[in-house]
Amino acid sequence: MKYAFFPGCVLRGAASEAFLATVKVTEALGIELVEIPSWTCCGASHLQDVDDITALAINARNLAIAESMGLPVMTVCNTCTLELRRAKEALDHDAQLKGRVNAILAKSGYEYKGTAEVTHLLWVLASNPQLFDSKIVKPLKSLKVAGYYGCHILRPPKIMNYEDHLNPQSLEKIIGLLGAQAVNFDFRLKCCGFHAFWTAEKDVLKVTGQAVDSAAKAGAEVVVTPCPLCQMQLDMYQPEGRDAAKTNAELPILHLPQLIGLALGMDKAELGIGRHVSAADKVHS
Repeated sequence: MKYAFFPGCVLRGAASEAFLATVKVTEALGIELVEIPSWTCCGASHLQDVDDITALAINARNLAIAESMGLPVMTVCNTCTLELRRAKEALDHDAQLKGRVNAILAKSGYEYKGTAEVTHLLWVLASNPQLFDSKIVKPLKSLKVAGYYGCHILRPPKIMNYEDHLNPQSLEKIIGLLGAQAVNFDFRLKCCGFHAFWTAEKDVLKVTGQAVDSAAKAGAEVVVTPCPLCQMQLDMYQPEGRDAAKTNAELPILHLPQLIGLALGMDKAELGIGRHVSAADKVHS
């Protein structure tokens, strides 16, 4: 199982622990990742609001490089997945737009053809549970885990289209495969507010606190998310979120590969959990 890996800028920067955990876990599970050379940021849903053609062009370029590798694309970021799939959807269904974008790409020697599919680590693992066979050496028995999807892995459903966006089960499936108990909570499908932080800080901090509080009230001991942006928001801004939401809830927030790594027998240090801000000491390897 081999993929052209699009890490995105957050994994190569602020959430480098997620990159580390992803590489270690995929290798242990037998998934080969080949990082897309000279990839560029997907625009993170901000560039699209300013210059949509440029946003389409940079993502078409990322996809064109993967096409030249002859591999499907895999990401571990909800927003990167959305923006790459959004570009693919637009270009594959509008020949005129595709031609316009390819005229831009021609200047750098690339051509978007539409041959590479785009997927997410969460979807790959949920669709291939056999990857975990004989690999779980330290089952997370009795651990109560709240699976936080966030919004971009599910919506808009026409573009993401992996599972029921109103009742997804992929995270719960993986949590169960790891031996842990999935906890249902009210905020599991709601936006973390990451992309709105600078324009609506007070509201976003309140949402952050409410999300953690919701998971804690449901009995969760840890929150896991497939998105590094959601992880950063719920982890880094959890102290301010507690104040904004008037709650005392404090939970560790893990990247999906980190939770998997614990069940594979890896320790906290090699998974980068020590870099986290909130309640990292509550995670036991």
